Amino acid sequence: MRLQFLVDGVLTGAMIGLGAIGVTLTYSILRFANFAQGEFIAWGAYFALLVATALGWLAGGAATPIGPFSFGWGLILALFAAMPMTGALALGLDWALFARLREKASSITIVIASFGASMALRSLLEFLFTSRPAYFTRELQIAIRLGWGVRATPDQLALVGLTAILVLALHVLLSRTQIGRSMRAVSENPALARVAGVDVDQVVRVTWLLGGALACASGVMVGLVVQIRPFMGFDLLLPLFAAAILGGIGSVPGALVGGLIVGVAEAAAAATVGAQWRAAVAFVLLIAMLLVRPTGLFGARE
Repeated sequence: MRLQFLVDGVLTGAMIGLGAIGVTLTYSILRFANFAQGEFIAWGAYFALLVATALGWLAGGAATPIGPFSFGWGLILALFAAMPMTGALALGLDWALFARLREKASSITIVIASFGASMALRSLLEFLFTSRPAYFTRELQIAIRLGWGVRATPDQLALVGLTAILVLALHVLLSRTQIGRSMRAVSENPALARVAGVDVDQVVRVTWLLGGALACASGVMVGLVVQIRPFMGFDLLLPLFAAAILGGIGSVPGALVGGLIVGVAEAAAAATVGAQWRAAVAFVLLIAMLLVRPTGLFGARE
Protein backbone atom coordinates (compact mmCIF):
# COMPACT_ATOMS: atom_id res chain seq x y z
CA MET A 1 0.00 0.00 0.00
CA ARG A 2 1.32 3.42 -0.93
CA LEU A 3 2.26 5.71 1.93
CA GLN A 4 0.38 8.71 0.55
CA PHE A 5 -2.40 8.07 3.06
CA LEU A 6 0.02 9.10 5.84
CA VAL A 7 0.19 12.69 4.55
CA ASP A 8 -3.58 12.90 4.20
CA GLY A 9 -4.06 11.26 7.59
CA VAL A 10 -1.63 13.51 9.43
CA LEU A 11 -3.26 16.62 7.97
CA THR A 12 -6.76 15.39 8.85
CA GLY A 13 -5.52 14.38 12.28
CA ALA A 14 -4.04 17.84 12.86
CA MET A 15 -7.41 19.45 12.11
CA ILE A 16 -9.25 16.99 14.33
CA GLY A 17 -6.65 17.28 17.09
CA LEU A 18 -6.91 21.07 17.38
CA GLY A 19 -10.68 20.86 17.73
CA ALA A 20 -10.41 17.93 20.15
CA ILE A 21 -8.16 19.97 22.43
CA GLY A 22 -11.08 22.37 22.90
CA VAL A 23 -13.35 19.44 23.75
CA THR A 24 -10.93 18.04 26.31
CA LEU A 25 -10.23 21.45 27.89
CA THR A 26 -13.93 22.12 28.30
CA TYR A 27 -14.52 18.70 29.81
CA SER A 28 -11.57 18.84 32.22
CA ILE A 29 -12.40 22.35 33.50
CA LEU A 30 -16.20 22.52 33.22
CA ARG A 31 -17.05 18.80 33.49
CA PHE A 32 -19.36 18.48 30.50
CA ALA A 33 -19.13 17.43 26.85
CA ASN A 34 -19.62 20.51 24.67
CA PHE A 35 -21.38 19.59 21.42
CA ALA A 36 -21.12 23.20 20.23
CA GLN A 37 -17.37 22.80 19.69
CA GLY A 38 -17.96 21.71 16.10
CA GLU A 39 -19.89 24.89 15.38
CA PHE A 40 -16.99 26.99 16.68
CA ILE A 41 -14.93 25.38 13.90
CA ALA A 42 -17.43 26.49 11.27
CA TRP A 43 -17.91 29.97 12.73
CA GLY A 44 -14.15 30.44 12.95
CA ALA A 45 -13.78 29.61 9.26
CA TYR A 46 -16.50 32.09 8.30
CA PHE A 47 -15.05 34.79 10.57
CA ALA A 48 -11.70 34.35 8.82
CA LEU A 49 -13.41 34.42 5.42
CA LEU A 50 -15.16 37.69 6.26
CA VAL A 51 -11.95 39.32 7.50
CA ALA A 52 -9.93 38.05 4.51
CA THR A 53 -12.61 39.32 2.11
CA ALA A 54 -12.66 42.72 3.81
CA LEU A 55 -8.88 42.98 3.68
CA GLY A 56 -8.93 42.04 -0.01
CA TRP A 57 -11.55 44.69 -0.69
CA LEU A 58 -9.51 47.33 1.16
CA ALA A 59 -6.40 46.31 -0.79
CA GLY A 60 -8.30 46.77 -4.03
CA GLY A 61 -8.12 43.23 -5.36
CA ALA A 62 -7.28 39.61 -4.78
CA ALA A 63 -4.39 38.89 -2.43
CA THR A 64 -1.09 37.86 -3.99
CA PRO A 65 -0.06 34.36 -2.87
CA ILE A 66 3.05 34.08 -0.72
CA GLY A 67 5.73 32.11 -2.54
CA PRO A 68 4.55 28.55 -3.28
CA PHE A 69 1.44 28.84 -1.12
CA SER A 70 -2.09 29.41 -2.40
CA PHE A 71 -2.86 32.12 0.17
CA GLY A 72 -1.54 35.59 0.87
CA TRP A 73 -0.87 37.70 3.94
CA GLY A 74 -4.56 38.56 4.08
CA LEU A 75 -5.51 35.05 5.21
CA ILE A 76 -2.75 35.02 7.84
CA LEU A 77 -4.00 38.31 9.26
CA ALA A 78 -7.57 37.03 9.03
CA LEU A 79 -6.62 33.95 11.06
CA PHE A 80 -5.12 36.05 13.85
CA ALA A 81 -8.23 38.25 13.85
CA ALA A 82 -10.72 35.38 13.68
CA MET A 83 -9.20 33.38 16.54
CA PRO A 84 -10.12 35.93 19.26
CA MET A 85 -13.47 36.51 17.52
CA THR A 86 -14.29 32.81 17.80
CA GLY A 87 -13.04 32.79 21.39
CA ALA A 88 -15.38 35.71 22.09
CA LEU A 89 -18.25 33.75 20.52
CA ALA A 90 -17.52 30.81 22.82
CA LEU A 91 -17.29 33.14 25.81
CA GLY A 92 -20.56 34.80 24.84
CA LEU A 93 -22.29 31.43 24.59
CA ASP A 94 -21.04 30.58 28.06
CA TRP A 95 -22.34 33.89 29.43
CA ALA A 96 -25.73 33.53 27.75
CA LEU A 97 -26.31 29.83 28.44
CA PHE A 98 -23.83 27.64 30.28
CA ALA A 99 -23.00 30.00 33.15
CA ARG A 100 -26.71 30.22 33.99
CA LEU A 101 -26.99 26.42 34.12
CA ARG A 102 -23.76 25.49 35.92
CA GLU A 103 -24.99 26.18 39.44
CA LYS A 104 -28.50 24.77 39.15
CA ALA A 105 -28.60 22.12 36.42
CA SER A 106 -27.19 18.63 36.09
CA SER A 107 -24.38 17.74 33.72
CA ILE A 108 -26.72 15.95 31.34
CA THR A 109 -28.91 19.06 31.15
CA ILE A 110 -25.90 21.16 30.17
CA VAL A 111 -24.90 18.58 27.55
CA ILE A 112 -28.38 18.69 26.00
CA ALA A 113 -28.25 22.49 26.12
CA SER A 114 -24.94 22.43 24.25
CA PHE A 115 -26.51 20.18 21.62
CA GLY A 116 -29.35 22.66 21.20
CA ALA A 117 -26.89 25.56 21.03
CA SER A 118 -24.95 23.76 18.29
CA MET A 119 -28.12 23.37 16.21
CA ALA A 120 -28.98 27.04 16.68
CA LEU A 121 -25.48 28.21 15.73
CA ARG A 122 -25.45 25.96 12.66
CA SER A 123 -28.87 27.15 11.50
CA LEU A 124 -27.89 30.79 12.01
CA LEU A 125 -24.73 30.24 10.00
CA GLU A 126 -26.71 28.66 7.17
CA PHE A 127 -29.23 31.51 7.28
CA LEU A 128 -26.49 34.14 7.06
CA PHE A 129 -24.27 32.51 4.43
CA THR A 130 -26.58 29.90 2.76
CA SER A 131 -25.47 26.30 2.29
CA ARG A 132 -23.41 27.10 -0.79
CA PRO A 133 -19.72 26.28 -0.21
CA ALA A 134 -17.14 29.05 -0.10
CA TYR A 135 -13.35 29.05 -0.53
CA PHE A 136 -10.42 31.01 0.82
CA THR A 137 -8.59 30.64 -2.48
CA ARG A 138 -8.99 28.93 -5.84
CA GLU A 139 -5.28 28.84 -6.64
CA LEU A 140 -4.01 25.48 -7.88
CA GLN A 141 -0.92 23.92 -6.33
CA ILE A 142 1.60 21.36 -7.50
CA ALA A 143 2.42 18.71 -4.92
CA ILE A 144 6.03 18.35 -3.79
CA ARG A 145 7.72 14.95 -3.79
CA LEU A 146 8.73 13.99 -0.25
CA GLY A 147 10.12 10.53 -1.08
CA TRP A 148 8.77 6.96 -0.91
CA GLY A 149 6.01 7.91 -3.32
CA VAL A 150 4.62 10.52 -0.94
CA ARG A 151 3.55 13.97 -2.12
CA ALA A 152 2.27 17.02 -0.27
CA THR A 153 1.31 20.52 -1.31
CA PRO A 154 2.99 23.55 0.26
CA ASP A 155 -0.33 24.43 1.93
CA GLN A 156 -0.51 21.03 3.60
CA LEU A 157 3.03 21.33 4.95
CA ALA A 158 2.32 24.86 6.21
CA LEU A 159 -0.83 23.73 8.04
CA VAL A 160 0.97 20.86 9.76
CA GLY A 161 3.61 23.42 10.84
CA LEU A 162 0.86 25.73 12.13
CA THR A 163 -0.54 22.88 14.24
CA ALA A 164 2.89 22.22 15.75
CA ILE A 165 3.31 25.91 16.62
CA LEU A 166 -0.12 26.20 18.23
CA VAL A 167 0.29 23.01 20.27
CA LEU A 168 3.75 24.09 21.45
CA ALA A 169 2.40 27.51 22.44
CA LEU A 170 -0.45 25.86 24.36
CA HIS A 171 2.00 23.54 26.12
CA VAL A 172 4.09 26.52 27.23
CA LEU A 173 0.96 28.33 28.41
CA LEU A 174 -0.26 25.36 30.47
CA SER A 175 3.12 24.42 31.94
CA ARG A 176 5.01 27.70 32.37
CA THR A 177 2.43 30.39 33.20
CA GLN A 178 0.35 31.19 36.25
CA ILE A 179 -2.94 30.86 34.38
CA GLY A 180 -1.80 27.47 33.09
CA ARG A 181 -1.05 26.27 36.61
CA SER A 182 -4.44 27.60 37.70
CA MET A 183 -6.15 25.69 34.91
CA ARG A 184 -4.44 22.47 35.93
CA ALA A 185 -5.46 23.07 39.56
CA VAL A 186 -9.11 23.63 38.62
CA SER A 187 -8.98 20.53 36.43
CA GLU A 188 -7.84 18.45 39.39
CA ASN A 189 -10.23 19.86 42.03
CA PRO A 190 -12.29 23.03 41.41
CA ALA A 191 -13.44 23.41 45.02
CA LEU A 192 -9.96 23.02 46.48
CA ALA A 193 -8.52 25.38 43.85
CA ARG A 194 -11.05 28.06 44.81
CA VAL A 195 -10.18 27.64 48.50
CA ALA A 196 -6.48 28.00 47.59
CA GLY A 197 -7.18 31.40 46.02
CA VAL A 198 -7.46 30.44 42.35
CA ASP A 199 -9.79 32.68 40.35
CA VAL A 200 -11.98 29.92 38.93
CA ASP A 201 -14.11 32.34 36.91
CA GLN A 202 -11.01 33.62 35.14
CA VAL A 203 -9.94 30.04 34.40
CA VAL A 204 -13.36 29.35 32.87
CA ARG A 205 -13.08 32.44 30.66
CA VAL A 206 -9.59 31.50 29.46
CA THR A 207 -10.77 27.94 28.76
CA TRP A 208 -13.52 29.18 26.46
CA LEU A 209 -11.19 31.62 24.71
CA LEU A 210 -8.57 28.92 24.09
CA GLY A 211 -11.12 26.36 22.92
CA GLY A 212 -12.70 28.83 20.51
CA ALA A 213 -9.34 30.04 19.16
CA LEU A 214 -8.09 26.51 18.48
CA ALA A 215 -11.42 25.60 16.85
CA CYS A 216 -11.01 28.61 14.58
CA ALA A 217 -7.55 27.45 13.52
CA SER A 218 -8.99 24.02 12.76
CA GLY A 219 -11.78 25.59 10.70
CA VAL A 220 -9.36 27.68 8.66
CA MET A 221 -7.32 24.55 7.94
CA VAL A 222 -10.41 22.67 6.76
CA GLY A 223 -11.53 25.64 4.68
CA LEU A 224 -8.15 25.98 3.02
CA VAL A 225 -7.69 22.35 2.00
CA VAL A 226 -11.35 21.40 1.44
CA GLN A 227 -14.09 24.06 1.51
CA ILE A 228 -16.11 26.20 3.89
CA ARG A 229 -19.68 25.06 4.65
CA PRO A 230 -22.10 25.61 7.53
CA PHE A 231 -22.05 21.84 8.24
CA MET A 232 -18.27 21.50 8.25
CA GLY A 233 -18.10 21.54 12.05
CA PHE A 234 -20.95 19.07 12.41
CA ASP A 235 -19.15 16.65 10.08
CA LEU A 236 -16.10 16.80 12.37
CA LEU A 237 -18.01 16.51 15.65
CA LEU A 238 -17.85 12.73 16.10
CA PRO A 239 -14.14 12.53 15.13
CA LEU A 240 -13.48 15.31 17.68
CA PHE A 241 -15.02 13.31 20.50
CA ALA A 242 -13.40 10.10 19.25
CA ALA A 243 -9.98 11.77 19.37
CA ALA A 244 -10.57 13.25 22.82
CA ILE A 245 -11.73 9.91 24.25
CA LEU A 246 -9.06 7.87 22.49
CA GLY A 247 -6.27 10.12 23.75
CA GLY A 248 -7.71 10.24 27.26
CA ILE A 249 -10.40 12.77 28.12
CA GLY A 250 -8.83 15.71 29.91
CA SER A 251 -5.37 15.24 28.34
CA VAL A 252 -4.24 17.93 25.89
CA PRO A 253 -1.40 15.84 24.38
CA GLY A 254 -3.79 12.90 24.25
CA ALA A 255 -6.31 14.91 22.22
CA LEU A 256 -3.70 15.71 19.59
CA VAL A 257 -2.36 12.13 19.48
CA GLY A 258 -5.92 10.82 19.34
CA GLY A 259 -6.67 13.17 16.46
CA LEU A 260 -3.64 11.92 14.55
CA ILE A 261 -4.64 8.29 15.14
CA VAL A 262 -8.21 8.92 13.98
CA GLY A 263 -6.99 10.90 10.95
CA VAL A 264 -4.49 8.26 9.83
CA ALA A 265 -7.01 5.45 10.44
CA GLU A 266 -9.62 7.23 8.31
CA ALA A 267 -7.11 7.89 5.52
CA ALA A 268 -5.90 4.28 5.58
CA ALA A 269 -9.49 3.04 5.41
CA ALA A 270 -10.24 5.31 2.45
CA ALA A 271 -7.13 4.01 0.64
CA THR A 272 -7.91 0.33 1.25
CA VAL A 273 -11.58 -0.46 1.73
CA GLY A 274 -13.22 2.72 0.40
CA ALA A 275 -14.00 6.23 1.58
CA GLN A 276 -17.51 5.26 2.68
CA TRP A 277 -16.02 3.11 5.45
CA ARG A 278 -13.49 5.59 6.80
CA ALA A 279 -15.54 6.72 9.80
CA ALA A 280 -16.51 3.16 10.70
CA VAL A 281 -12.88 1.95 10.71
CA ALA A 282 -11.82 4.86 12.90
CA PHE A 283 -14.50 4.08 15.48
CA VAL A 284 -13.71 0.36 15.45
CA LEU A 285 -10.15 1.36 16.33
CA LEU A 286 -11.51 3.58 19.11
CA ILE A 287 -13.64 0.80 20.59
CA ALA A 288 -10.76 -1.68 20.42
CA MET A 289 -8.45 0.72 22.25
CA LEU A 290 -11.00 1.48 24.96
CA LEU A 291 -11.59 -2.22 25.56
CA VAL A 292 -7.89 -2.51 26.33
CA ARG A 293 -7.50 0.82 28.15
CA PRO A 294 -10.83 2.49 29.08
CA THR A 295 -9.13 5.70 30.25
CA GLY A 296 -7.57 6.27 26.82
CA LEU A 297 -3.90 6.55 25.93
CA PHE A 298 -3.02 9.41 28.29
CA GLY A 299 -5.97 9.36 30.65
CA ALA A 300 -5.30 9.08 34.38
CA ARG A 301 -6.88 6.17 36.20
CA GLU A 302 -9.32 7.19 38.92
